Amino acid sequence: MARTDATARPAPGADTQDVSQTGRRAGTASGTATAGRLLRYVLRHYRWRVAVVVVCVVIASVASTVAAVFMQRVVDEVITPGLAAGGLAPVAGTLTSIITMMGVVYALGIICTFVYSRLMAVVTQGTLKHMRDDMFNRMQSLPIRYFDTHAHGSVMSTYTNDTDAVRQLIGQSAPTLIQSLLTLVAMLAMMLYYSLWLTVLVVLATVVMVVATQRIGGASSRFMVAQQESLATVEGFIEEMMDGQKVVQVFNHQEAAKADFHVLNKRLFEDSSRANAYGNVLGPVMGNLGNLLYVLVAVVGGLLIQLEVTNIGFSGMGTVTVGIIVSYLSMVRQLSQTIGNAAQQVAFIAMGMAGAGRVFALIDEEPEQDEGYVGLVNARVTADGEVTESAERTEEWAWRHPHRADGTVTYTRLRGEIVMEHVSFSYDGVTQVLHDVSLYARPGQKIAFVGATGAGKTTITNLINRFYEIDDGKIRYDGINITKIAKGDLRRSLGVVLQDVKLFTGTVMDNIRYGRLDATDEECVAAARLANADGFIRRLPHGYQTVLAANGSSLSQGQAQLLS
Repeated sequence: MARTDATARPAPGADTQDVSQTGRRAGTASGTATAGRLLRYVLRHYRWRVAVVVVCVVIASVASTVAAVFMQRVVDEVITPGLAAGGLAPVAGTLTSIITMMGVVYALGIICTFVYSRLMAVVTQGTLKHMRDDMFNRMQSLPIRYFDTHAHGSVMSTYTNDTDAVRQLIGQSAPTLIQSLLTLVAMLAMMLYYSLWLTVLVVLATVVMVVATQRIGGASSRFMVAQQESLATVEGFIEEMMDGQKVVQVFNHQEAAKADFHVLNKRLFEDSSRANAYGNVLGPVMGNLGNLLYVLVAVVGGLLIQLEVTNIGFSGMGTVTVGIIVSYLSMVRQLSQTIGNAAQQVAFIAMGMAGAGRVFALIDEEPEQDEGYVGLVNARVTADGEVTESAERTEEWAWRHPHRADGTVTYTRLRGEIVMEHVSFSYDGVTQVLHDVSLYARPGQKIAFVGATGAGKTTITNLINRFYEIDDGKIRYDGINITKIAKGDLRRSLGVVLQDVKLFTGTVMDNIRYGRLDATDEECVAAARLANADGFIRRLPHGYQTVLAANGSSLSQGQAQLLS
């Protein structure tokens, strides 16, 4: 039956995009909730690996921080006494001890970094694998209405761009941020151990750096999220144009299509350029603030030594030494780099959270409901007309009615009688496509529906298959209300060939077998002969083993319909 009721569906342009984007924004409504759910999602599959990663990150952070301790000890316990003694001989043992300890700590840090990097690769890619599995499994259970109201390219963007943003979040941004925070805590403790006065100076400068990160990184995050949404819109438009390229060329719509694309592409350009402008400026700002702090600590430290100011720290009271200033300068340099690295991840974390929200929004979509309990079974019909169920394929079919009241089962032979009684239906709940329609189709009858575009011809086939639920009335199949028939069994009993044929990548034999996976090659060939398709199939380069791709583009429209 030809698809002629296109006007009854949402237009594939603005309305579809708006519905899609509204749903996508809804998935990012609560960043905290999304973060908690993402963490639980990861822990559900990789709990012990994440625990090992956390331990390794802590050790690696501490190992990178204690370098300042060794620097202070080298200056105060080796270089200064060595200069006073006129050589390193008196302090050679101390130098060897410090170097050995440094080697052990650094080696431990390298090992832990290697271990958690390898484990995070498994956790990241494994999480994405589970996400794609969950999305695809849920997509197979969604009603047709979902695909009519969401641009296909936008859905594809969830599988590609959004999962890639989640990969960046789990594999790089989150570990970097956690390690940076641990490093900052360890470094603050080390600074307080050495000098309270210099720590106060560093903390004040750190507050300025954090404020700058919030202002610049926050703007970058907003535009990163906007960039993801604009990218999904552009991909949805491109997918739509590719799918309808013949229509575009037949109606000479190329210039209008280019104009529409330029508008969407310009919006993507603006969101991307703003996001990257803020993101790119953040690194230099952090670097320059770190350099200013470095100079400030060197100047203030020199004044503390010159004025012999009493030093206060967890190590006790005393004077500020050259070793303390040198270690402080090393920590300040590491501090600015750590804050800069964390700041660079702010935008990617926001983008990753937005991507995770859209992934979970797809996973959470309401699946197609099926309250049907009448099933289709193989049957045997006795001489006196009694219908019984068979465990073997008999080419006879019956509807199996389990009665809930007394537990008994009755059978109705499959005949193929369709009756629609006062059926009304609307796609959007407002504009009725069908109003009080009644019709019947007896077994063996051939019926044609003729009407203007949008009259509801294809809608009738969609309702018989329960791709949509009717607003009012009843549809009976062999006297059974189709709402009582399990959807899988209902659709298994029907054969529908639409004007828009869909062939899948695979051999001709695979496509014929699509409706019944256990069919033998001989049965597939027999079906092709019944459809008058055997002749042209055998003329293909490899006959039934010819591989079809791109929706069977190598076949004519008529051949594709026969094959379907």
